[in-house]
Amino acid sequence: MKKSIIIALALICAVASAQDKKSDWAQFYRYSAANATIEKRPKAVLMGDSITDNWLKQRPEFFRTYNLAGRGISGQTSSEMLVRFRRDVLDLKPKYVFILAGTNDCAENNGKIAPENTLGNIASMCELAKRHHIKPVVCSVLPVGSFRWRPEVRDATDRVIYLNSLLRDYAKKNRIPYLDYFVLMADENGALPEHLSPDSVHPNADGYVIMEDAVKAFLKLK
Repeated sequence: MKKSIIIALALICAVASAQDKKSDWAQFYRYSAANATIEKRPKAVLMGDSITDNWLKQRPEFFRTYNLAGRGISGQTSSEMLVRFRRDVLDLKPKYVFILAGTNDCAENNGKIAPENTLGNIASMCELAKRHHIKPVVCSVLPVGSFRWRPEVRDATDRVIYLNSLLRDYAKKNRIPYLDYFVLMADENGALPEHLSPDSVHPNADGYVIMEDAVKAFLKLK
């Protein structure tokens, strides 16, 4: 196949993907089929972005073994997660929801957003969960050294640390469990070290093992 044809096909796929996201901004379609096939109430839904998305793809046995539903979508901000929260969490009626959001807010994936507004989105998810008799767990944002897809954001680590301080205070004030991945995984500079991540943002297998151990300890799973 000629190189020009390959490039053209790649462009067509990229445009189609962009159109899909534009027509379904929160990406309800992503898990609609999976949600429809769930028969047993999940122990917990893990709600998130690419960190949770990759977790399910790389380590599906963890989710299968402990009856967990992974509902992460790469690139999503807390605003998008809040919009799809009803379909991807409430409708599944889990006992718990672990909310891991904020990395892409800090990276300004959808433009600038104040950390207090990110907190507001996560608080709204917690309130919705409680209203539907689901126990929310607020998760800290993972350590970040830099956002390679957003090099203009030069204070990535500081942004994450500040947002985590808001999340921790909110959880304490509202008596919501707080799962502190940051403390478990950060190096001395507040970043995600190389032995736990290939890109300073997304965990590798060793990083996910740490996260899995934290989830299992919280849920008292063996």
